[in-house]
Amino acid sequence: MTTTASTRRQFLTLLGLSAAAVSCGTSASGASGAGRTRTLRYQGWAGQVTLPELAEDLGYLEDVKLEWIGNTISGPQDIQSAATGQTDFGGAFNGAVVKLAANKTPIKAVISYYGSDKDAYSGYYVLDDSPIRSARDLAGKKVGMNTLGAHAEAMLDIYLQRGGLSEADVDKVEPLVVPPVNTEQSLRQKQIDVAVLGGILRDKALATGGIRPLFTDFELLGAFSAGSYVMTERFLRQNPDTARTFVTAVGRAIAWSRTTPRDEVVARMTDIVKKRGRNEDTAPLRYWRSYGVADPTGRIDGKELQLWIDWLSERGDIRKGQVTLRDLYTNDFNTAGRGGAAKPVSPAPSASKSGS
Repeated sequence: MTTTASTRRQFLTLLGLSAAAVSCGTSASGASGAGRTRTLRYQGWAGQVTLPELAEDLGYLEDVKLEWIGNTISGPQDIQSAATGQTDFGGAFNGAVVKLAANKTPIKAVISYYGSDKDAYSGYYVLDDSPIRSARDLAGKKVGMNTLGAHAEAMLDIYLQRGGLSEADVDKVEPLVVPPVNTEQSLRQKQIDVAVLGGILRDKALATGGIRPLFTDFELLGAFSAGSYVMTERFLRQNPDTARTFVTAVGRAIAWSRTTPRDEVVARMTDIVKKRGRNEDTAPLRYWRSYGVADPTGRIDGKELQLWIDWLSERGDIRKGQVTLRDLYTNDFNTAGRGGAAKPVSPAPSASKSGS
C-alpha cells in the first residue's frame, strides 16, 4: 500500500473511533444499579426482517424484549452505535468488526448473522448493454453501494486486485454511497455504472431484467459467513443471561429459516413487517431465499475473521498483531442446536398465507 492512495483507499475510516471515545460510551443497561437488562435496543433495516426480529416473533427470545430505535443502512455505523452504548448489539461485515477491535474497542463478535451462499450473495451488476466486462473496464467508473469501508468495498477491492489493476487504475474506480432502495433505479438511470445488490433487492432487480452480473462475492470467496453481531464486553459481563438468551435465539432462528419451507418463512416475515406498522413495502420479501449463514446455528468460525485480520494487515490498515483472534469472538453464549429441533413457541398468525 502506498501512502498517497486516495480517500477511498483509506479502508474503513468510518470506524476510526478512538479508544477513549468508545470507553466513554455507556449503555442504558449499565446506568442502573445492577446493570442488568432484559430489553435490547437495536437498529433495523427498512423493508427487511433481521434475525433478532424473526427470533422474537418465533418466541425464542423468551422474556427478552427488543426495542427498535430506528433503521440503518450501514454495518459500520451499526456496530459503532453498539460500541458507544447507543444500542445493545449491532451487526456488520467481519472486516469492520476487526477494524473496530483494532481501535481497542472492547467488543466481541457473538454470532454470525449473514453470509454468502448459492442463494444469498452480493452481486455487482451492470446494464445488459454496458461495455463493462472485466475489472480493467472499471477504471473511471462509479460503483454504487450501501456504505463505504465495509463488505461491498472490500469485495470490490479483492476483485480489482485479482484483475491485476495497477494502484493508479484502482484509485480511478469510484465507490459511491447509494441507499439500497435506490441502487437499482440509479443503475437503470445511468447515474452509476455498477450497482451492488443483495438479497431481496437483488432478486427483485433480476426479475425485472435488463441487468447482468459482473461478479459476485460468492464467486470470489465461495460460501462463507460474512458478518457478525457484536456486543460490548461490558454488556456481556453485566448481562450474561440476557446475552445467552439473545445469541441462542438468533441461532435457533437461523436454524428455523434453513429447515422451514421458504414460502412459510416469507409469509412469516411478511406478517412481521405488517405488524410493526412502519409503512414499509412487503412485496420485495417474496424474493427472500436465505440469510446465507454458513453454520446451521450461526457459530463463528475463526477462519472467517482471520481472513480479514490478514487482509487488513497486508493492506496496512492495521498492524500485524494488533488484533488477536481469540479475543475477537466467542461462541460461549450460543447454545442453539444443543437441545432439539428449532420449532417456534407459537405459530405465526399468517404463517400459512401467501407471502406475495
